Order: sequence, then structure tokens, then C-alpha cells
Amino acid sequence: MQQKAVDAAGPTRKRGKALEAAIFEAALDQLTSGGFARMTMEGVAGAAQTGKAALYRRWASKADLVLDALGSTLPPPTDIPDLGSARAELMQLMEYFGAAIDSRAGAAMRALMAELDHERARFFKDFIVERVLQPATLATLQILRRGELRGDVRPGAATRLVAEVAPAMLLYRAKLCDGRLDPGFGEAMVDEVLLPMVRPNDRS
Repeated sequence: MQQKAVDAAGPTRKRGKALEAAIFEAALDQLTSGGFARMTMEGVAGAAQTGKAALYRRWASKADLVLDALGSTLPPPTDIPDLGSARAELMQLMEYFGAAIDSRAGAAMRALMAELDHERARFFKDFIVERVLQPATLATLQILRRGELRGDVRPGAATRLVAEVAPAMLLYRAKLCDGRLDPGFGEAMVDEVLLPMVRPNDRS
């Protein structure tokens, strides 16, 4: 009789970290499949098998929930090791960018970026700068500065403006294109855009 009562009550509700993970997963799924405008707190609560009130106790709005969900699941910034050449290091960095873009959080970020308007951009700007653009720019700048010391990057070419080119292109593709990187995009970005801007003048 006791077992029947347990079965009738349904599955045990998640709590703590398990519930948080379920909520973040549901939020990212809704963001990816339907976009930010169609995402609802009710839908996230239902998919996570919890009550809407539980969400509002922690997040005042779906925008706050999205920030936490993305922040907890985006791949962390990466440090590219010294591989002996700026090209090899830039190629590895572009591989990291590609993997991040193709990740679950990356897909959700692409969906968010595709429909950002002026009002939403003001809310998400700091997050995008701090968690996406700034780490990508600093990683690129580190590679270029190391290349200057090594000699395969032109003296004075390791500037923040140059380092912002690849992140800016990724942001452009996320906003105006479908966000995915075509096969060969990373190699083309390195060989046709970045290296021609920074290689020593005596190299062809």
C-alpha cells in the first residue's frame, strides 16, 4: 500500500543543484528552439518539473534566468599554450571558438544574438562583453604578443584593435548570419585576415 502511494505521487522533485541544472537545461532548450521572445518562465518550469514560483523566487525575469543559464554553461575562457608559431596558436584558438559556438550554450547564445534589439542589447551587453568578446580578444592579443617576441608577428602589430577582428567577425555572424562556422572558416580567418595584418614585412 505504501509503495502504491509513492508511485501515485509521481517522481521525486529535484532539489538543489539538480534542480538548478534542470532549470538551466530547460531554459537553454527553450531559448535555442523558440528564441528569447517565445521563451516563458511557465515553459521552463514545466520542462524542469518544478513550479513557476520556484523560478521567480530566484530570478525576477526570464532575462535574469537566461544570464545565469548562459553564465553557468558557456565554455570558460581558454589559454592557448606556446605552440611555436602564431599561426598554430591562432588555429587552435579558432578551433576553440568553433567548439564553443557549437556547444549547447553556444547554440542558445546564437539564438539570443539573432533577435537582440536595442532594448535587449542594453540588458545583455555587459554579459556579452565580459563573457564572450573580452576573453576572445585577450586570448588573441596574448598570441600576437607572444608572436612579437618570437619574431613571426611584426613589431607593433599586436594591438587590441587587431585582436578584436576575429571576435567581431564571430559576433557579426551570430547576429546577422546563422552563427555557425562554415568548414574552413577558421583557417581562412587566420590565413586570409589575421596573418596578413600582422606578419613581418619581409615575409610573403
